[in-house]
Amino acid sequence: MRTVEEQLATVSAAAVTPEPVRTAISEALGLRCAEQVESETSVPGFDQAAVDGYAVRSVDVRHAGSVDPDVPSAKLPVVGDVGAGSHRPVRLQPRQAVRVQAGAPIPTLADAVVPLDWAEDDGRRTEALRPVAAGQFIHRAGSDVQPGDVVVEQGSVVGAAQVGLLAAVGRSKVLVYPRPRMAVLSFGPELVDIDRDPGLGQVHDVNSYALAAAGREAGADVNRLGIVGGEDRRLRDIIEGQLIRSEILVIAGGVGGSSSDRLREILADLGDLDVSRVAMHPGSVQGFGILGADRVPTFLLPANPSAALVAFEVMVRPLVQILRGQRQSMRRMVKARTIAGLESAPHRRGFIRAQLMRDRETGEFLVDPLGAVAGGEPTHLLGSHGQSNGLIVVPGDSTRVEPGEVVDVMFLTNRV
Repeated sequence: MRTVEEQLATVSAAAVTPEPVRTAISEALGLRCAEQVESETSVPGFDQAAVDGYAVRSVDVRHAGSVDPDVPSAKLPVVGDVGAGSHRPVRLQPRQAVRVQAGAPIPTLADAVVPLDWAEDDGRRTEALRPVAAGQFIHRAGSDVQPGDVVVEQGSVVGAAQVGLLAAVGRSKVLVYPRPRMAVLSFGPELVDIDRDPGLGQVHDVNSYALAAAGREAGADVNRLGIVGGEDRRLRDIIEGQLIRSEILVIAGGVGGSSSDRLREILADLGDLDVSRVAMHPGSVQGFGILGADRVPTFLLPANPSAALVAFEVMVRPLVQILRGQRQSMRRMVKARTIAGLESAPHRRGFIRAQLMRDRETGEFLVDPLGAVAGGEPTHLLGSHGQSNGLIVVPGDSTRVEPGEVVDVMFLTNRV
């Protein structure tokens, strides 16, 4: 029996990063940048007003707010109005003001902006109520980005801010590593699609839908094929077709039972495939191999939907993160105190569905196990997955966790 670490090492060694592609920045969100992007321009490209107000020479309003009758007045004639996007050059003369909108170009000789709420306007003249310093309320040209500045680092994940920066420097496209393409299919004579009523001995195909959703949530570009079957030649053609257009292939129901023997024989002709036990539960029996001319990592997951989701979380999701270039391939782990006891299978690392909470007063994480509760029958049902937002990770040398013990919990969603 392999350890979880040994199986993960085998999976990770099969990762081949997809070739980068150039894509529109509107489609680059969440992808890893494959180039270092340097600005060829200044941002902003000109001195612009930071607020709505009046462009002035700071020296003309240096005594604003003073009650001394011997100092010059800060009341100035308004000689123009410049809006955002204006192309008309405006020159300011001493002892004058120009009304400006936020984002408008600053008139020549003006070196500050008096905000609207710092001034009184009678329609023709404005009086500054407070002085402003040179450069105040002005975005200077190049104050955000200078030519040659790196706006997106190679290897960084493109977020909303990076998309904004690329747009600001005039880049419409960027070189990125694409989302890994994942094909998901279900196999089993007992399966029917969800638009049909199952008969005696039949069940709905849950796995292709659930695993496709898990793949998309992980960041993959998923093609859900649904249920596959038929004669050997047809099954082989379907799988070979997906190996050509995928970086990851996931087959649910490919382990266990006599019907899966035929599938494994077909897959074995396409490359190296190993079906073995991994020291974890649920999802102990699983397969992994490298298939096709492009050596595509291929997973065989259990038919049980709950076990398949756990196996996907532990084995498949980390590979998706590696292919996406994420620095951390595994989910975040936290320490939490159990509020109920639980039992785990001996000699296998347990991944027990649980609800993670946080004590509002102490900030301590608390966790309520939803499967394999001590004193009850272990469950492998999907219903508790809908309530869970974490997996309690129980070491293989432990078979029981008592209430109040501190355990490791893997985040599944951020709902705490």
